[in-house]
Amino acid sequence: MMGLVASSLVEAFTVKRASAACGTIGDTRFTMDAVGLMAKTTKKQEPEKTHGANEPTILNRRATYDYFIEDRYEAGLSLTGTEVKSLRAGRANIRDAFARIDGGEVWLWNAHISPYENGSYTNHEPTRRRKLLLHRREIGQLTGINKRPGYTLVPLRIYFRHNRAKVEIGVARGKKDYDKRNTIAERDAKRDVERALAERRR
Repeated sequence: MMGLVASSLVEAFTVKRASAACGTIGDTRFTMDAVGLMAKTTKKQEPEKTHGANEPTILNRRATYDYFIEDRYEAGLSLTGTEVKSLRAGRANIRDAFARIDGGEVWLWNAHISPYENGSYTNHEPTRRRKLLLHRREIGQLTGINKRPGYTLVPLRIYFRHNRAKVEIGVARGKKDYDKRNTIAERDAKRDVERALAERRR
Protein backbone atom coordinates (compact mmCIF):
# COMPACT_ATOMS: atom_id res chain seq x y z
CA MET A 1 0.00 0.00 0.00
CA MET A 2 2.77 2.44 0.98
CA GLY A 3 4.58 1.52 -2.23
CA LEU A 4 1.56 2.48 -4.37
CA VAL A 5 1.22 5.86 -2.60
CA ALA A 6 4.92 6.59 -3.02
CA SER A 7 4.76 5.63 -6.67
CA SER A 8 1.78 7.95 -7.25
CA LEU A 9 3.53 10.85 -5.53
CA VAL A 10 6.67 10.38 -7.64
CA GLU A 11 4.58 10.23 -10.84
CA ALA A 12 2.65 13.39 -9.90
CA PHE A 13 5.90 15.21 -9.12
CA THR A 14 7.38 14.11 -12.46
CA VAL A 15 4.31 15.36 -14.40
CA LYS A 16 4.37 18.67 -12.54
CA ARG A 17 8.04 19.21 -13.39
CA ALA A 18 7.48 18.15 -16.99
CA SER A 19 4.53 20.56 -17.44
CA ALA A 20 6.69 23.40 -16.18
CA ALA A 21 9.41 22.59 -18.71
CA CYS A 22 8.56 24.38 -21.90
CA GLY A 23 10.37 26.53 -24.36
CA THR A 24 10.15 28.45 -27.59
CA ILE A 25 12.39 27.92 -30.59
CA GLY A 26 11.82 30.55 -33.29
CA ASP A 27 8.06 30.78 -33.84
CA THR A 28 7.40 27.21 -32.62
CA ARG A 29 6.53 26.42 -29.00
CA PHE A 30 7.59 23.11 -27.46
CA THR A 31 6.50 21.40 -24.21
CA MET A 32 7.84 18.40 -22.33
CA ASP A 33 5.41 15.53 -21.81
CA ALA A 34 5.33 13.31 -18.71
CA VAL A 35 7.99 10.89 -19.99
CA GLY A 36 10.42 13.67 -20.95
CA LEU A 37 9.76 13.66 -24.71
CA MET A 38 9.56 16.93 -26.61
CA ALA A 39 6.08 17.51 -28.07
CA LYS A 40 5.39 20.17 -30.71
CA THR A 41 2.31 22.32 -30.18
CA THR A 42 0.22 23.75 -32.98
CA LYS A 43 1.27 27.24 -34.08
CA LYS A 44 -1.50 29.85 -34.10
CA GLN A 45 -2.57 30.96 -37.54
CA GLU A 46 -2.10 34.68 -38.11
CA PRO A 47 -5.10 36.48 -39.64
CA GLU A 48 -4.74 37.03 -43.34
CA LYS A 49 -4.11 40.63 -44.28
CA THR A 50 -6.84 42.24 -46.36
CA HIS A 51 -5.44 43.63 -49.60
CA GLY A 52 -6.06 47.33 -49.92
CA ALA A 53 -6.35 48.07 -46.19
CA ASN A 54 -3.58 50.69 -46.36
CA GLU A 55 -4.32 52.08 -49.79
CA PRO A 56 -4.78 55.86 -50.11
CA THR A 57 -8.06 57.72 -50.36
CA ILE A 58 -8.19 60.56 -52.89
CA LEU A 59 -10.18 63.41 -51.33
CA ASN A 60 -11.91 66.41 -52.88
CA ARG A 61 -11.41 68.84 -50.01
CA ARG A 62 -12.82 71.80 -51.91
CA ALA A 63 -16.22 70.19 -52.50
CA THR A 64 -17.59 70.99 -49.03
CA TYR A 65 -16.32 74.56 -49.37
CA ASP A 66 -18.03 75.23 -52.69
CA TYR A 67 -21.18 73.14 -52.16
CA PHE A 68 -23.77 71.92 -49.72
CA ILE A 69 -23.71 68.11 -50.00
CA GLU A 70 -27.32 66.95 -49.72
CA ASP A 71 -26.93 63.27 -50.58
CA ARG A 72 -24.21 60.72 -51.36
CA TYR A 73 -23.98 57.74 -53.71
CA GLU A 74 -21.31 55.06 -53.98
CA ALA A 75 -20.37 54.13 -57.54
CA GLY A 76 -17.93 51.70 -59.06
CA LEU A 77 -15.27 53.15 -61.33
CA SER A 78 -14.23 51.63 -64.65
CA LEU A 79 -10.43 51.90 -64.92
CA THR A 80 -7.51 50.61 -66.94
CA GLY A 81 -4.66 48.70 -65.33
CA THR A 82 -2.27 51.66 -65.29
CA GLU A 83 -4.96 53.87 -63.72
CA VAL A 84 -5.44 51.39 -60.88
CA LYS A 85 -1.69 51.33 -60.21
CA SER A 86 -1.49 55.13 -60.15
CA LEU A 87 -4.47 55.33 -57.79
CA ARG A 88 -2.87 52.82 -55.43
CA ALA A 89 0.16 55.13 -55.36
CA GLY A 90 -2.09 58.11 -54.53
CA ARG A 91 -1.27 59.93 -57.77
CA ALA A 92 -4.65 61.48 -58.56
CA ASN A 93 -6.54 64.75 -58.14
CA ILE A 94 -10.34 65.22 -58.26
CA ARG A 95 -10.56 68.87 -57.23
CA ASP A 96 -11.91 69.99 -60.62
CA ALA A 97 -13.81 66.80 -61.43
CA PHE A 98 -17.57 66.44 -61.89
CA ALA A 99 -20.07 63.79 -62.94
CA ARG A 100 -22.46 64.09 -65.86
CA ILE A 101 -25.19 61.85 -67.26
CA ASP A 102 -24.91 61.08 -70.96
CA GLY A 103 -26.77 58.42 -72.92
CA GLY A 104 -28.32 56.91 -69.79
CA GLU A 105 -24.90 56.41 -68.17
CA VAL A 106 -23.02 58.40 -65.53
CA TRP A 107 -19.52 59.57 -66.42
CA LEU A 108 -16.74 61.12 -64.37
CA TRP A 109 -15.12 64.06 -66.14
CA ASN A 110 -11.87 65.94 -65.53
CA ALA A 111 -10.53 63.65 -62.80
CA HIS A 112 -6.75 63.68 -63.14
CA ILE A 113 -5.03 60.31 -62.68
CA SER A 114 -1.33 60.64 -63.43
CA PRO A 115 0.23 58.25 -65.96
CA TYR A 116 1.80 55.20 -64.33
CA GLU A 117 5.53 55.87 -64.07
CA ASN A 118 6.45 52.34 -65.20
CA GLY A 119 3.79 52.19 -67.90
CA SER A 120 4.45 51.57 -71.56
CA TYR A 121 2.75 52.80 -74.72
CA THR A 122 -0.52 51.51 -73.24
CA ASN A 123 -0.49 54.22 -70.55
CA HIS A 124 -3.76 56.11 -70.06
CA GLU A 125 -4.84 59.66 -70.83
CA PRO A 126 -4.79 61.46 -67.43
CA THR A 127 -8.10 63.35 -67.72
CA ARG A 128 -10.15 61.03 -69.94
CA ARG A 129 -13.80 60.56 -69.00
CA ARG A 130 -14.46 57.40 -66.96
CA LYS A 131 -17.64 55.43 -66.58
CA LEU A 132 -19.29 55.25 -63.16
CA LEU A 133 -21.05 51.99 -62.31
CA LEU A 134 -24.47 52.45 -60.69
CA HIS A 135 -27.79 50.63 -60.57
CA ARG A 136 -30.47 51.76 -63.02
CA ARG A 137 -32.62 53.00 -60.16
CA GLU A 138 -29.76 55.18 -58.88
CA ILE A 139 -29.06 56.53 -62.37
CA GLY A 140 -32.74 57.48 -62.66
CA GLN A 141 -32.59 59.32 -59.33
CA LEU A 142 -29.44 61.20 -60.30
CA THR A 143 -30.91 62.11 -63.69
CA GLY A 144 -33.83 63.84 -61.98
CA ILE A 145 -31.58 65.59 -59.46
CA ASN A 146 -29.14 66.77 -62.11
CA LYS A 147 -31.92 68.63 -63.92
CA ARG A 148 -32.65 70.84 -60.91
CA PRO A 149 -31.29 74.40 -61.16
CA GLY A 150 -28.24 74.98 -58.98
CA TYR A 151 -27.43 71.29 -58.50
CA THR A 152 -24.46 69.32 -59.76
CA LEU A 153 -22.79 65.97 -59.12
CA VAL A 154 -19.27 66.09 -57.68
CA PRO A 155 -16.88 63.34 -56.61
CA LEU A 156 -16.08 63.56 -52.90
CA ARG A 157 -13.48 60.81 -52.72
CA ILE A 158 -12.00 57.84 -54.56
CA TYR A 159 -11.09 54.80 -52.47
CA PHE A 160 -10.76 51.02 -52.62
CA ARG A 161 -13.30 48.60 -51.16
CA HIS A 162 -12.75 44.85 -51.46
CA ASN A 163 -9.96 45.52 -53.94
CA ARG A 164 -12.23 47.56 -56.24
CA ALA A 165 -12.05 51.29 -56.93
CA LYS A 166 -15.08 53.24 -55.72
CA VAL A 167 -16.20 56.86 -56.04
CA GLU A 168 -18.40 58.67 -53.54
CA ILE A 169 -20.61 61.02 -55.56
CA GLY A 170 -22.18 63.98 -53.80
CA VAL A 171 -25.45 65.62 -54.79
CA ALA A 172 -24.21 69.19 -54.49
CA ARG A 173 -25.95 72.55 -54.28
CA GLY A 174 -23.76 75.59 -54.90
CA LYS A 175 -22.97 77.95 -52.05
CA LYS A 176 -23.28 81.71 -52.22
CA ASP A 177 -20.39 83.93 -51.19
CA TYR A 178 -21.82 84.49 -47.70
CA ASP A 179 -22.22 80.72 -47.31
CA LYS A 180 -18.55 80.30 -48.12
CA ARG A 181 -17.63 82.96 -45.56
CA ASN A 182 -19.64 81.09 -42.95
CA THR A 183 -17.84 77.89 -43.89
CA ILE A 184 -14.47 79.57 -43.38
CA ALA A 185 -15.59 81.00 -40.03
CA GLU A 186 -16.82 77.60 -38.85
CA ARG A 187 -13.60 75.94 -39.94
CA ASP A 188 -11.47 78.56 -38.14
CA ALA A 189 -13.58 78.23 -34.99
CA LYS A 190 -13.17 74.45 -35.05
CA ARG A 191 -9.40 74.82 -35.37
CA ASP A 192 -9.32 77.26 -32.43
CA VAL A 193 -11.22 74.79 -30.26
CA GLU A 194 -8.93 71.92 -31.25
CA ARG A 195 -5.86 74.07 -30.56
CA ALA A 196 -7.18 75.07 -27.12
CA LEU A 197 -7.93 71.46 -26.21
CA ALA A 198 -4.46 70.40 -27.32
CA GLU A 199 -2.82 73.08 -25.17
CA ARG A 200 -4.94 72.06 -22.17
CA ARG A 201 -3.76 68.44 -22.46
CA ARG A 202 -0.10 69.49 -22.22
